[in-house]
Amino acid sequence: MFKSAKLALAALCLFATPAAAELELSFYMGLQGVQDSRASGTLPGGAPVSRNVDWEGKSLENPFYYGGRVTWWMQNDIGFGIEGTHAKAYATGADLAALGLSRFELSDGHNIFTLNVMKRFPDTFANSRFTPYVGAGLGVAIPHVDAQVIGAGNRTYDYEATGLAARGIAGMKYAITEDWSVFGEYQATWSDNDITINADPAVAGQTDGKLNTTLVTHAINIGISYSF
Repeated sequence: MFKSAKLALAALCLFATPAAAELELSFYMGLQGVQDSRASGTLPGGAPVSRNVDWEGKSLENPFYYGGRVTWWMQNDIGFGIEGTHAKAYATGADLAALGLSRFELSDGHNIFTLNVMKRFPDTFANSRFTPYVGAGLGVAIPHVDAQVIGAGNRTYDYEATGLAARGIAGMKYAITEDWSVFGEYQATWSDNDITINADPAVAGQTDGKLNTTLVTHAINIGISYSF
């Protein structure tokens, strides 16, 4: 009987702990840019290329920049969760010509998925609805690669898992009600991308091309959150 009581107490603690925590769903849009970076490797067939690319974000053009995250907040105001961001990166016309490509963009999009650790500071401003927070995450980049070599009869147009990714977040939340909040934040992402450009099937024996580039994005986000 004593053993059964201990098991019941353990089960009660197990289910009572999550009930004391808080689940927050957040969605945001904003303005996103991309730092210049060097793209180097080979085109299909093996021709070497190396170029410092002046990327464009075009966050307000369709498909738009956006993101969302789920955060499980604990009683100590530390949160754990997952986040996905649909960022974008377009090579300029001059960069395309220098690389030997007619198109090269990660526009649907440069997708970053991370597991996050967050920290909020609810007592920073006394008797205030404002709560600052910071966070960081580690995960993977899965961009939609849209690329075509000049003169090629085919086009690379598919999702690729291209490498590790990380993000940093700093923001401020304003509570509208007990459940609903709005927020503004700065967010940066980093990703190391090994991108495959498909060989032209019309060229016998041609090998795939491989381009590597490190992308760093910066964004100012505005969003809304629901907690329960």
